[in-house]
Amino acid sequence: MTNKTGFAFSELTLNYRSSPRHPESPERLQKLVDRATETGILQDTVDISSYGDAEPFLSSIHNEEHIQSILSGQTHAREAALEALGLSLGSVRDVCSGELNNAFCAVRPPGHHAHNHGANYDALGAGEGFCFFNNIAIAARYAQSLPGIARVMIVDWDYHHGNGTEWAFYQDPSVYFFSTHEWQAYPGTGNPERLGAGPGTGYNLNVPLVAGAGDEEAMRAYAEQAAAAADKFNPDLILISAGFDSRVDDPLGTFQITDAGFSRLTRLMMELADHHCEGRLVSFLEGGYNENGLALAACAHLEMLKSGV
Repeated sequence: MTNKTGFAFSELTLNYRSSPRHPESPERLQKLVDRATETGILQDTVDISSYGDAEPFLSSIHNEEHIQSILSGQTHAREAALEALGLSLGSVRDVCSGELNNAFCAVRPPGHHAHNHGANYDALGAGEGFCFFNNIAIAARYAQSLPGIARVMIVDWDYHHGNGTEWAFYQDPSVYFFSTHEWQAYPGTGNPERLGAGPGTGYNLNVPLVAGAGDEEAMRAYAEQAAAAADKFNPDLILISAGFDSRVDDPLGTFQITDAGFSRLTRLMMELADHHCEGRLVSFLEGGYNENGLALAACAHLEMLKSGV
């Protein structure tokens, strides 16, 4: 049995470039799309249309100062950030309506580091951790406005901790955030003692992996701890911050996860989604800075999403 899988991509997101030497480049996404096209992986996937006007959803996570600092900035950056968010919302819309089983958002710029830091851009002209708007966090809030979606689980397998996503939901019991990452890497957050606060206590779980961790370490964390969290939380929707800088040979990471490892992780998350939420699963591209490696890993992920379990 195969799934009806959505693929969200827009050439508009390729127009933005922070600087000629910035690792978060248009080429990383272009290589991904090229490989998915050349190998036929996109065959039988469904093109996802953007939600349209995404601006009204920004305030569900970000304050006005942050929003305006991005919207008044570089034109291509603003357009790419809004298009990435619109595609993210469109993916959640189509999966939660039952039109699709699952979806992969091949978007940039990424989002899981985005707080409310306004125009605090890095030295190369990108937002914090290369992020502007927190796509996955805003998409989770949007999902909760849809019928039957009250509890959202976000899992983040990026090499770097999704500090922006943790921040967004740290006191919220309706969104469970689970992250694997290298604790000592940027941004230096992700302490396993941070379990949430107030009504959100117990709904935040950080599982740092050691430098050089590979397939078995990652699978153990998800098969044991993420699965147990999902069983307890019983989500209506699962979202993945799919960062492929945790892949072997990434220049910004030390993990050694293989393409086969990403297939296994994807299959596990699909099994959890099938068990808890009728298969509803949406993944969002985050990191991944070895262009060829990102293309290989993302295609392995997409192929598994299509395959069914």
